[in-house]
Amino acid sequence: MNKQPQLMDMSRMRDILTPHLAQISKNIFFNGELGLVHGDHTVFRLLMRQKPPFVINDHRLGIITSGEAYFNFNLQDRHVTAGTLVYIGPGTIINPIRLSDDLQVFGIGLFADFPMPFAQGQMPSAFNGQIRDFQLPVGESDINTASHILNTIWHVVHTEDYHRPTVTTLVAALMHHYDHLFRQQSDMHAVSRSREQTIFDRFIQLVTLHSTEHHQIGYYAERLCLTERYLSTVIRQASGTTAKDWIDRALITRIKIELRHTDKSTAQIAEEMHFANPSFFAKYFKRLTGLTPMEYRNNTYKHS
Repeated sequence: MNKQPQLMDMSRMRDILTPHLAQISKNIFFNGELGLVHGDHTVFRLLMRQKPPFVINDHRLGIITSGEAYFNFNLQDRHVTAGTLVYIGPGTIINPIRLSDDLQVFGIGLFADFPMPFAQGQMPSAFNGQIRDFQLPVGESDINTASHILNTIWHVVHTEDYHRPTVTTLVAALMHHYDHLFRQQSDMHAVSRSREQTIFDRFIQLVTLHSTEHHQIGYYAERLCLTERYLSTVIRQASGTTAKDWIDRALITRIKIELRHTDKSTAQIAEEMHFANPSFFAKYFKRLTGLTPMEYRNNTYKHS
């Protein structure tokens, strides 16, 4: 993203959209403190004409109720689809890329001076500035809860006796709902990462014990009651290295110890390490070290 992002705060959005109110008034609302999008995406197409990327200085919470969109949030590509809650916060850089024709969005944007309904230091953790944006695929019940709150806000702001405390309380409820779901999914991801680490630790223990006998990942997957594919994925995610690489590392280390510290023949070592024959053993060792077993042994003696 080479272009300098321009500020697209709620005031700027209001100025851009005002000339189009006759077309979009049924789905757009603005006052001096907040803006609402009610089941429409025309606003985004109008904003895309303003030559993104944009940077914002406020809080925006939305629901994708149908269709899909491709955005770049904070230099990360994001594909959001129906059933997703979206938050973008102060400092976020936004670059809309593509919107489907059936995209529908319900959302609220709070002006920078919106009277936040929280005491100092009591802002829900998802909105306290540590996280600039998140997207939460959630179930129908959670979507319905967010939609009901937004619909109620939409109704209240259109009443003759607009009551600000009611609106700020509803905004607080919406933010608490998003915060709860964000922390819930974060906890689930933490549990998942913990499980991956447990699998990785157990895998390394098994490789340390059995690499001289079992050279293929299938043995370790069976011992861990996992498929080879899943184990391979977990090991790569946990360590950045393939499961086969870990097995090879352990096996080569054991072979080097035998070559360096014993007088066993390469044929004997090949048999003890469960290779089919000395030739295959020699080719395996050279492929991974660049030396034949005897070259490695001789070099070791020269430098001892």
